[in-house]
Amino acid sequence: MAAISPPPSRIYLLRHADAAWAGPGQRDFDRPLNQKGYDDAEIIADSAADKGYRPDLVLSSTAVRCRDTANAVRRAMGETVDMRFVDELYNASPDTYLEIIDSQDVGSVMLVGHNPTMEQTLEALIGHEAVSRALPNGFPTAGLAIIDFDGPARGWRLVDFLID
Repeated sequence: MAAISPPPSRIYLLRHADAAWAGPGQRDFDRPLNQKGYDDAEIIADSAADKGYRPDLVLSSTAVRCRDTANAVRRAMGETVDMRFVDELYNASPDTYLEIIDSQDVGSVMLVGHNPTMEQTLEALIGHEAVSRALPNGFPTAGLAIIDFDGPARGWRLVDFLID
């Protein structure tokens, strides 16, 4: 499991919602959410806000589908949520995601990113068996993992997983 120690003490991992297929000549980076994706992003963001989940900082990939998903979080949690768009989250490795998390000096951070890196990052934090039990079918689009640090002896623990 990953050797990240607080801060942050809570990590939110949000996989972008369903994206449209690339149009002729359109880059993968430029794919927006499809209608289901827009709806799911709003549902998951509202659900998180209703449960009192509010990160101190939201870091999103600059890919259009992640920006669309992150904007749903901003609408649900308020314009004052600190949000930044980070180029390095697109086509990144789990090590990059973990380094970005570890470099934040806040109590809680949300990453809005891509699979398979989201699932691999979750696995690095909580272990393979815990991920297999919690997500037997993988990390779904618009899925939100909430992970807390339980201290040096116990490490990171998945406390909730929201899906639409």
